[in-house]
Amino acid sequence: MTTRRDFINALKRELPKALKTLQEGNIAPVDLAQSAIGPGMAIFSRYSKVLEADGSPMTVRSALALINQVLDEYLTEQEGEYDADTRWALAWFEEYGMGEGPYGMAETLSKAKNTAVDALERAGILVSKAGKVRLLRREELPDDWPACRAGRQRGAGRDPVKDKRLTVWEVTQYLIRALVDKWSEEAAADLLKKVGALGDVARELAYRLYTICDRKKWAQEALAYNSLVVAWPELVKLAGKSEAKEQIQTKIFTSQ
Repeated sequence: MTTRRDFINALKRELPKALKTLQEGNIAPVDLAQSAIGPGMAIFSRYSKVLEADGSPMTVRSALALINQVLDEYLTEQEGEYDADTRWALAWFEEYGMGEGPYGMAETLSKAKNTAVDALERAGILVSKAGKVRLLRREELPDDWPACRAGRQRGAGRDPVKDKRLTVWEVTQYLIRALVDKWSEEAAADLLKKVGALGDVARELAYRLYTICDRKKWAQEALAYNSLVVAWPELVKLAGKSEAKEQIQTKIFTSQ
């Protein structure tokens, strides 16, 4: 027998390890919450009873709610790996999605996230017009990344390495555009190869964004983030093959 507080502490201590294992196994975001139930309920079932603050036994429904709460906390804690611009975009997305919001709110949030609205616009994350702000939609992303509407130099080519303000948000959206909107695993794999370790962080962001979309009932947007994670093993494989091919070609060229 244990108390509600001790049960929550056990969840916070043990469940993140199970969630990390699930993510490392490339569990689809759509299945993550369901898969978290098993290890969470294993902790709950360890006790003959879990007592609420009023002394009544905790119901399975309450236990499931706490498991989901710890899952949300786990995904939120991963935000520490994101750059300031991405943390702003994530918070804005959670509140407004891809819709418009007041400039004043965007400015207040930018100060809280240690960035600025004009910097976010230059980074190609948002559009600011007539006192309103919204996130740049994927179909609006420029083909000549890292160029953007806000005045960065065009003609740089589709090479994120040349982006002086590269963000996890931007990487995630470009990967999805290549994979989902343009139906090209090869194009997405090429981008993944170029962004290096940021790709793994973008994958983590996709889990977080899926959770938000699922909670908000944004089915189409949720599908995009789920698709990125599901395709990840194939993208990694294709990126590795492309890199190996380039290395061989380089050796041939230098030996001539």
